[in-house]
Amino acid sequence: MTGSGTVAVVDYGLGNLRSVAGAIERLGRQPVVTSDPTELERAERLILPGVGAFGDGMQNLRARGLVEPLSQLVLECRRPVLGICLGAQLMAGRSEEHGGHDGLGWIDASVLRLEPDDPSLRVPHVGWNELHQTADSVLFVGVPDRSLFYYVHSFHIAAHDTSLVRGICPYGGRLTAVFEHGNIFGTQFHPEKSQLHGLTLLGNFLAHEA
Repeated sequence: MTGSGTVAVVDYGLGNLRSVAGAIERLGRQPVVTSDPTELERAERLILPGVGAFGDGMQNLRARGLVEPLSQLVLECRRPVLGICLGAQLMAGRSEEHGGHDGLGWIDASVLRLEPDDPSLRVPHVGWNELHQTADSVLFVGVPDRSLFYYVHSFHIAAHDTSLVRGICPYGGRLTAVFEHGNIFGTQFHPEKSQLHGLTLLGNFLAHEA
C-alpha cells in the first residue's frame, strides 16, 4: 500500500512521544501518534521511539498487538522506519537486559550491558557525546562528522553484521550510535533532544526516498 505522506510515531506506552512529535512538527510535517495498526498502515514512514527497559518495551508491543503488523510493514512492505534509543534496540534479535528477552529481530544484532573500559565513565551514559561517522548514510547529509548528540542509555547495540554500523560513539569503547539496513534506521542517541544536528538528521530520514 502506498503511504499517504504521514509520519506515524508508534505509541506502545514507552517513550517521549511529545518530544518526537514536536520535532517532526518543527520540520513542517504533521505526525500521527498512534498504536492503531490501521493508522500505521496508512503512514508513509514510521518512527519507533522509546525510553525504558527492553523487556517492558517488547511486552507492551505484544500487548497492543503491534509486533506482527509492524514487522509486516517493515520487512515485507519495506516501509521506512527509524528507531530511537530503546526503539532502535528493540529492532535487534535479543537483549541481555534483566535476564534476556527476544526482540523484533529486524537487524542482526544483540543488546548488551554498557561496560566502559574506563572505570571513570558512568553508567548510565547520560549527556552529550560525539557521533563519529564510519560509513555513508542518508541520515548524515548536512551533519558534520563528530557532531554532538544527546545520549541516555545503560545498554548498547552490538551489531553481529558490522556493515549495519554507520556511526559510533566513543564511550569507553566504540558504541554503535547509528545503524542502517535498507529501509531500517536506528540511533542510540535522541535526535529530538539534539538541537540543530538532531533536527537535520530527522529531516534527512523524513526526506529520504525509499
